[in-house]
Amino acid sequence: MNIYQKLLQIQSKINGLEKNGTSGSGNYGYKYVTGAKVLEFIRPQMNELGLILKQEILSIENQRQDYTTKNGSKSEILSKVMMKFTWIDVETGDKDENLFGANGQNDWEKGLGSALTYAERYFLLKYFHIPTDEDDIDNDLRKKTDPKADPTQPDAGAKKELPKVTDWLSEEKFKEALRDKEKALKALDFYDGKTIRNNKVYGMKKDYRIELEKHK
Repeated sequence: MNIYQKLLQIQSKINGLEKNGTSGSGNYGYKYVTGAKVLEFIRPQMNELGLILKQEILSIENQRQDYTTKNGSKSEILSKVMMKFTWIDVETGDKDENLFGANGQNDWEKGLGSALTYAERYFLLKYFHIPTDEDDIDNDLRKKTDPKADPTQPDAGAKKELPKVTDWLSEEKFKEALRDKEKALKALDFYDGKTIRNNKVYGMKKDYRIELEKHK
């Protein structure tokens, strides 16, 4: 395979990545795919196919950012980097060069690191056209290991929708059951609001159930 066939093979094995990281909170919070997750799926395939990704910083621009928070004033560094990412096939020496720019803002000593991390993560996501929407599924590996990714498996966290009640306990029968413990217990069992009997679901008012349950 040539270098582009190898890169296509990587792309074909990743259907999408679910956002697994969070930043901020409240109205300012958001989710994103972490760099570790991206590399978790791509790096093993790079090793198998004999590909390396060379990263070069072409330019760096740092700008001081001063702003005020509820805890007082704060200063950070906004780093703007222009990079060159080069795919190299170690078997043939073939190369594929790509320019990519990114920004990162953080504490004084972390601004550049944030920009480099952001650049690598989003270069890989965009190069391989990897969807990251919350509804997207993961790659084939996740399908095999995560039952939540299998649409054929029931969702344990999902609420089961109850059938609609078609026949209600009448006031007359309620009063009869109220006077007799055995009838009360039978009514509670029969008019449970969820069991289908002869294509019908029998239920009772909430206050009826509260009164009849006193006979238990």
